[in-house]
This record gives sequence, C-alpha cells and structure tokens, in this order.
Amino acid sequence: MKIFCKNIGKYISALGGEKVIDLLPRLGTTLPFTPICARVNNKTEDLCFPLFAPRQVEFMGADSPGGRRVYVRSLCMMLYKAVEEVFPGTMLRIEHSISNGHYCRILRDEQPVRLTNEDIATLLGHVRKISDSDIPFERKERLTADAIKTFRRQGLTAKVTLLETLHELYTTYYKLGDIADSYYGPLAPSTGFIREFDLRLYKEGFLLFAFSPEKTEEVLKRNPPQEKMYKAFTDQLLFNKVIQVKNVGELNIAVEEKRTSDLINVAEAMHDKLLGRISDDIARRRHEGSAGIVMLAGPSSSGKTTTTKRLAIQLMTNLIVPKMISLDDYFVNRDKTPRDETGDYDYESLYALDLERLNSDLTRLLAGEEINLPTYSFELGRRIEKEKRLRLDKNDVLLIEGIHGLNPELTASINPDEVYKVYVSALTTLKIDNHNWISTSDNRLLRRIVRDHKYRHTSALSTIRRWPSVRRGEEKWIFPFSENADATFNSSLIFELGVMKEYAEPILRQVPRDDEAYSEAYRLLRLLSYFHPIPAEQIPTTSLLREFLGGSSFRY
Repeated sequence: MKIFCKNIGKYISALGGEKVIDLLPRLGTTLPFTPICARVNNKTEDLCFPLFAPRQVEFMGADSPGGRRVYVRSLCMMLYKAVEEVFPGTMLRIEHSISNGHYCRILRDEQPVRLTNEDIATLLGHVRKISDSDIPFERKERLTADAIKTFRRQGLTAKVTLLETLHELYTTYYKLGDIADSYYGPLAPSTGFIREFDLRLYKEGFLLFAFSPEKTEEVLKRNPPQEKMYKAFTDQLLFNKVIQVKNVGELNIAVEEKRTSDLINVAEAMHDKLLGRISDDIARRRHEGSAGIVMLAGPSSSGKTTTTKRLAIQLMTNLIVPKMISLDDYFVNRDKTPRDETGDYDYESLYALDLERLNSDLTRLLAGEEINLPTYSFELGRRIEKEKRLRLDKNDVLLIEGIHGLNPELTASINPDEVYKVYVSALTTLKIDNHNWISTSDNRLLRRIVRDHKYRHTSALSTIRRWPSVRRGEEKWIFPFSENADATFNSSLIFELGVMKEYAEPILRQVPRDDEAYSEAYRLLRLLSYFHPIPAEQIPTTSLLREFLGGSSFRY
C-alpha cells in the first residue's frame, strides 16, 4: 500500500496490518517533535492504529491540540492505576478543569478521603514509577456485554451505566497492566511517553497538572487556584447530586424514563435563583449608595446577553431600574484599531475601545449628569453621532455587557465601589463518567456552532477554524480577571447537550472530510453520540439556551 505522510509530503510504502508507528523509521528524516498520536484521514488515532488500506497520516506531538488531549487522557489512566494501588478500595473522580489543571478527589463510600501532602507525594511517586516502567496502553475492542462485566468488577459504575444506555454492540477500551478503562479518544502507545506531570493538594482533593513541577510553579504564579470558580463548580456539583444526575449515563436514564421535563424546570429555576441572589446583592449595595454600574463579562458563547436581560428583570423586582449600553459603541475608529499577530484588526483587544470617552461618560452618569451615547458604525468603521440621551436616576443601574468587564483598566477612573462585576461562564459539571469530563470550552464551542449557523449563516467549518483565535483572546483578556468578580453566574444547564445534539450533529456532518477541521468535528460528534436526544420543545422561551437555539421571548 501507499500511505501519504503529510509531515513530509510524500508517499511511504506499507504492508497491510502494519501500525502507524511502524512508518516512523521510513520517513527519511527525523521529525522535530516526538509523535504521541496521528491524524489518520483527519481523525485522531493512537500510534498503534492498524493500516489496512491507503491512508493519509499526519504525526502529531504533545504540543498540538489533539496531541495534548492524548497526553492528558493517558496521564489520567496512569493516575487511576496509581490510586488503585496506593489507596485500594477507593474511587478516583476527576471533576473539572481549574487553574490550568484538573481537580480530582479520592472517595471512599462516596465520602472524600482526607489527604495530606505526604499522601500526594506518595501518589506522585507512584505515577512516576508507572511512567518509568513504560507499560503499554493496550487497545481492546470487545462485546459491550463483556466490557460491562470488566468495568463492573472494577467498581466503575458510572461507566457501566453509560454503556447500558448506549446499547452499542462493541466497546473500545484500554488496558494498563491489570486495570481497564475507556476514554473519550485515543491514548499514547505507552506510559513512557508521559514524562511531565505534577500533583498539588487542594481543598478536598488535589490538582492534576500535565506539566513538570517547575512549569506548574510558573503556571500557579500566573494563575493561582480560582477560589470563586471553585465555589461555582462545587455548588453545581451539589445540585447535580440533589437531582441525581451526575453523569451522562444518569441523564440518559432520565430521558428514557421521561423525567427530562422536571429536570429542565428545576435547572431553569436554579438559574432564576442564582440571578435573584445577584440582583439582591446589587440592590442592597445600590440602596447603600454604590454599585451604580453592573459589568457582565465572560468568554464566547457563555450566554452573557440572555444573562444580562434576565438580570434586568430580577433587578426590576427589587425596584431597581436597569439601563443598558453597549461597549461596541465605544470602539475607536478603524484606523486606530490595534492589529493582532496576523495583521488583522483585533476587536477583542481592550485598546480597541475608547477608554477615555468611556470613563468620562461613566463618571458624568454617576454624577447625575445627562450624556449623549456614542454610536459606532461597523459599515463605516467609525463613530457617528446620533441623539441618544441617557441619565442615571437614584434607583437606576447601568448594565454593561462585554468581554472586558472584569478588567480593572476598563473603568480605571471609576471608584471601584461603584462597579459591581459579574463573571458569566458555562462551568460544565456533568461528566461522561468518573474519569472523563466534558470540557467547558467544548460546551461553549457547540453553542457557538449552533448559534453562528442559525443567526450568522456561518458553517461549522468556519467556526471551528476561528475557535483557536477566540480561545487565545479569552486566555489574554478574560480568564486572568475572573477572580475580580463580585459574583459568578454558572450559565451551564445540565440537560443542554442532549438538546443541542439534534441541532449540532447535522451542522458538524457538513464539515468536509478532506479538511483538517474534520478532526475536531468528528471529536465533537463522538461526544454528542453519548447523549440521548432531549426535545427542544421542553425548553422555556426564557431559557438561556434559547439564545443559541432560537425561539427566545427576548429580543437580541
């Protein structure tokens, strides 16, 4: 057979049944990185993937997005093995990402095991031993009934529940020594590929980092553990426990038993309650003579617009009159707009805004003066003046939605007591199972794909291609300031991927197979395949999810 290797732009001869990794000695050159996986016909596969027909192969290192996921998944299985051997009779639960790591807990009879720094050092040493032993990750494909028996023996009940609801004939999983586990994607060939990692004691558990200890120190100095985000995650985990839906398998059971209507009502009521608490806090501070400005910020597709509108309703129930302005109207003229590293206009930069005019207008409004709001014309690329008068009275608050709302430089001239800051993000806590979490960025990407297709007539291909640039902007302009918030609103809804499934799947299937973006589309389709569909008709018109699906009673 002839295999086309994209890394060198040449065909390589191969025999049927050879593995992708067997091609490496035939490249005729040394790759500038150590491959950890490969894209085979634009699908991410492990290096032991067998070749039985002509294929396009592109080797990827651990620094690539796909390679990084393979690295982290492999590390998680090594951690699982270490926990089984160091703390027998316990259960590892990988909860969610935080501070560029993953928060983990070790449970015994559903109660957290109290850990010490010595325990963490012992566990870390055991993971290092597993890495040094270079144990192969063996890929298995077995009848699902047999896989269920294997996982049940190991006490992986969440994984058993998921498989029982999927009704697949065969299941793929990995073995590492005497333990088995399944992951949402391929793993490395062996544990020797995973050399850099660290563990740090944190709260009821510990943080897992896919970095060296030295790099972990740098990361934590730059981005210390996010206490407010941790609390938002923890509150949602408690809510999941109360409604008895902690993972996808339990959500699928709720669908099968036709309990989703009640689940949706409770989840929506929780959103109302959280926004009510934030409104009460703003009202209290407003009546005390402060908090005249409320800034709402968050990453792309976190639902900031609907959150702002629903918060406005809650404020009115507290006898507060909300008035809104758009930061988009404070853009500088296009010829003064900063450019990004590619030379394009960087509208996500803080300095794309006229900070001097914004601070002047806000100062005058807080002093009781009337101002004329600016209007920005995207068509002309400059500000135009229209008659848009605005004044803040005693019981008014000014609501401002935008990505820079938590950045103190945005309102540098304003007394901090006058600014109440709300961080909005989809902090997804629903897990596939105890060792596979759902990335918050994947949740938001699916929202954006559906919204952009519906309202902006943008293809999934275009949205996926742009997403890395969006994420870089978030890392620079949003996430570093999340702890500045007075309140954090978790905009995720536990049922949303079940609803999103029927909207996103047809759009994702339109991504061409010969494009690199197909790898990401295929990965997202695989994620959605775990979910039973939930009818969108059950979603109320005031739901935040309607911002992306359509059918909202709010005007956007």
